[in-house]
Amino acid sequence: MAIKHWPEHDRPREKLLKLGAEALSDSELLALFIGSGCNGLDAVQSARRLLENHGPLRKLMDMDASRLRKLPALGPARACKLVAALELASRHLLADLERGDSICDPGSAGRYFKMRLRARPQEVFAALFMDTRNRTLAYEELFTGTIDAAAVYPREVVRRALLHNAAAVIVSHNHPSGRPEPSRADREITDQLQQALELVGVRLVDHIVVGDGPPVSMAERGWLRRGPFPPS
Repeated sequence: MAIKHWPEHDRPREKLLKLGAEALSDSELLALFIGSGCNGLDAVQSARRLLENHGPLRKLMDMDASRLRKLPALGPARACKLVAALELASRHLLADLERGDSICDPGSAGRYFKMRLRARPQEVFAALFMDTRNRTLAYEELFTGTIDAAAVYPREVVRRALLHNAAAVIVSHNHPSGRPEPSRADREITDQLQQALELVGVRLVDHIVVGDGPPVSMAERGWLRRGPFPPS
């Protein structure tokens, strides 16, 4: 039976309008982009099969347009719509931390870096430079490595902090494997960064590790000497 013949409360579009997007399943949300099914399946069935064969949802949405377009029920137009929708959502969430906004807690920092780094296939080390009131000045991805490591040079982090006239820095890197637990090497580079930045009067506020699930804040773990997120 075509979706248009379903009871109104079961149709994804009507359900979204009445109950909100959060009430829809992954397959129902995906079906709204697909629009119509293929090979005798309706849009929801096609979406469900996509998730069964190429999911879960995060894995599917981590694909670029060139890979998505080759999947059943998608093609170039629908693949582009999915990628564009994901980018719009990312920009919307990141807009909260445009230049001039403050970051005052590990949760805000973790959400920001997760949006930036979670989908990256290689390990990326990034920094967010801030002024004396924790207002953002600039975001930079400083080092890119392999699937499980990235070389970090404290001198370069210090140089970029001075260039931005930053008073504080939050650094972050991702674990493409998905497990966000900091390694011994992560803790060692955090100590080196803190020492190097202190020499030029710049605070290392936090080091966030991004993976699956909630990001890990080293400041919350008590691993930074000067304590997390002083009042703005």
